[in-house]
Amino acid sequence: MSHWMSIEVLDGAFSASRWADSHGDSLVEAALTSGASDWAWHRHSWGVVFEVAFTDEQEWERYRALHGVRAALDAVPDPNFGLIISRGRGGSAGTRDPRRRPLLSGSGAAALPIPLVDMLDDDVWGALPRDIQQYRLAASR
Repeated sequence: MSHWMSIEVLDGAFSASRWADSHGDSLVEAALTSGASDWAWHRHSWGVVFEVAFTDEQEWERYRALHGVRAALDAVPDPNFGLIISRGRGGSAGTRDPRRRPLLSGSGAAALPIPLVDMLDDDVWGALPRDIQQYRLAASR
């Protein structure tokens, strides 16, 4: 059984695709010489994902400790927030927990108020001043 790991690199000071072009061959070569059984690159609008499969977790740890791999991971475009290493395929979302749509913030996030015309019944409208009753007539047209 394969033990998949994902290295997700986000865009930063420069594009993650440029980082993958510079360090991709050395990462793949190190993976294959460390016993990787499979690997794949995925390019996205926000960055790149390198997925690699080993037969056990010890092979992954040996791969991760190689100087060339550490140097490549230290050179990501955003060294503070641009590197995510996770188990499984598909980057940090994983295959069983897909990325969810973000909640709306701003326009469209709050419920619209119910119009006053729909909330009041005829008895209440009759007790209101005449100028407000005219509002009901205008709103119903």
